[in-house]
Amino acid sequence: MENVLISILIGIVGIVLGIIIRMVMEKMGLAKAKASAQTVLDEANNKAENIVRQATLDGKQQIYELKLEAEKQIKAKQQEVVDMENKLIRREDNLNFRDETITHKEKQLEDKNRIVQDKIANLDKMEQDLQTKIDNQLHVLEHVSNMTEQDARKEIMNIVEKKMEKEVATYIREKEDEAQQKAADTVKNIIATAIQRYAQEETIERTVSTVTLPSEEMKGRIIGREGRNIKTIEQLTGVDLIIDDTPDALTISCFDPIRREIARLSLETLMRDGRIQPARIEEVVNKVTKEMNDTMIKVGDDAVFKLGIGKIHRELVKLIGRLKYRYSYGQNVLQHSMEVAYFAGIMAAELGLNQSLAKRAGLLHDIGKAIDFEQDGSHIELGSKVAKKYGENAVVINAIESHHGEVPPTSLIANLVAAADALSAARPGARFESMEGYIQRLEQLENIANEFDGVERTYAIQAGREIRVMIQPEKVDDVKMTKIAHDIREKIENEMTYPGQIKVTLIRETRVSEIAK
Repeated sequence: MENVLISILIGIVGIVLGIIIRMVMEKMGLAKAKASAQTVLDEANNKAENIVRQATLDGKQQIYELKLEAEKQIKAKQQEVVDMENKLIRREDNLNFRDETITHKEKQLEDKNRIVQDKIANLDKMEQDLQTKIDNQLHVLEHVSNMTEQDARKEIMNIVEKKMEKEVATYIREKEDEAQQKAADTVKNIIATAIQRYAQEETIERTVSTVTLPSEEMKGRIIGREGRNIKTIEQLTGVDLIIDDTPDALTISCFDPIRREIARLSLETLMRDGRIQPARIEEVVNKVTKEMNDTMIKVGDDAVFKLGIGKIHRELVKLIGRLKYRYSYGQNVLQHSMEVAYFAGIMAAELGLNQSLAKRAGLLHDIGKAIDFEQDGSHIELGSKVAKKYGENAVVINAIESHHGEVPPTSLIANLVAAADALSAARPGARFESMEGYIQRLEQLENIANEFDGVERTYAIQAGREIRVMIQPEKVDDVKMTKIAHDIREKIENEMTYPGQIKVTLIRETRVSEIAK
């Protein structure tokens, strides 16, 4: 029992001692922690003081640097202000100098103006004195020469006019010689090349207005009972059939060459067939009309293909084919248009221009003649309208409008088409005209030349393509002949209409003869 108690007491004493020892140990650790914390706190305070001190120093450094930068900028601005002030001062000095200079010049001008006014006054006085002396001299001259002032002035004007006329004639001749010298070789070569290279066969077809009948009995069959057949033909074709006393012949009259050709072909078909009655006539006319349309398109296609000018609107192709049945002064218009296309193309090639476009313009230049007998207006107006309608090139349209000089040409190709048109029309045998019109043209040529002073007589030769003028040698000298030739040429161009060109040749001949006895 005592052992147990002793053990309990020992245990209690151990526990108490453990508690006491633990408490002592805890007190000792707390003191140590406090000392460590105090050390950390002191270090933190030192660091904080260092940071504050360093921040204060950095702030002062930045403030100092900013102050220096601000002072530098202020000095720069001050320098700019000083420079501007100096510049303004210099400009003000310049303005003052200019003002003084202008004032000085104004004073000089005033002085000069005063001097000029004095001189003008002196000149007026001298002019009056001189005029008085001239009048006195004129009176003396009139008394000596027995001529009035007007007569003397007229004589002087005559002398000056003659002198100027001679100078003008000389100038014209020199310029014409110079132009001819420069252009002759080129023009001759181009035109000669075009004519030589054009090797198209010349086949001139004339308008057929008469149909040959195999017999007189056929004439009666064409007329038919009570004229039914001939009336049917006239109504369906739009032509007039003239049956006169001419044996074995029937005349077709119509202003439209297409209708006239349809009527001719229909009559020939009916005469070969032998069946001539209204129903058959209508059938044949419809068939021939369709064949004519097909033929015109084929002819147009052939022309375009031969010239190699590319694609053309189908309606224009048909109009080109219609030109086969159109004649101008006896010249087939399609043949003429193809000639113009060939000539224009060859000349364009020689000049380095667009050959295809030149051919196209040449082929279409008279396209208006395919419809000018159906619509109002000249063939130029109608041709231009049609070309614009089907979207032709502006150069082609201008060539159509300008090939007779009604509109100024705007391109070299238009000039070439006009020249080619004149070449084709003036070619020997290309065209014919009535005898009455031919005689009137020759008479007009001769009358134009005879109107000029100094012309003795005039002869129109070479079918009106040349006019020879005989000059009175005592009235006109060699120099004045040039001016007269120039004036005659201008008057012919202004007053006459003619195909091709007309050459004006003046001849002055002086003969001296004596008779030995």
